Amino acid sequence: MLEEFTTYAHDAGELLLGLSLKSEHLGFGHMAARAALMYLLLIWLIRSAKKRFLGEATAFDVILVIMLGSIAARGLTGGAPYFPCVLAMAVLIAMHWIFSYIASRFPWFSNILKGHSTVLVKDGRLQEKPLADAHMSRDDLDEDLRQQGMSDVTKVKEARLERSGKLSVIKG
Repeated sequence: MLEEFTTYAHDAGELLLGLSLKSEHLGFGHMAARAALMYLLLIWLIRSAKKRFLGEATAFDVILVIMLGSIAARGLTGGAPYFPCVLAMAVLIAMHWIFSYIASRFPWFSNILKGHSTVLVKDGRLQEKPLADAHMSRDDLDEDLRQQGMSDVTKVKEARLERSGKLSVIKG
């Protein structure tokens, strides 16, 4: 029974996805089926990841998105075997989940993995060195403050460049 199912699955995969074909021999139907299946698999994989994954993304999250896109594209276009690409994406999601779990329990690991926030304004005073270390100009800071409804640095209790790259502001 298992051998029969394996043979059927192989034949179906070959017919629909062209699993043994080189990329230049994939037809429109193969690409359409690969795209549809990859889309469903990516939905499932992404939904398996942490909820904040697509919210306020840190470099840690962005790297995962880039890698998933690259691997998915290779599997989709036949540049690499389809199902090993799916497995590679699942491994990356699992690693991301495990690292996120560890980072949520150990601040030192979180700082290594995701970085830390930087105070740019404290009690209405601009912090010049952290601003320079963040490669942020005064104009960049002023723009971010205006987007937060603040036009005067002296009225800011604290402005912090968060790990996501966004500025958070506490009014004074």
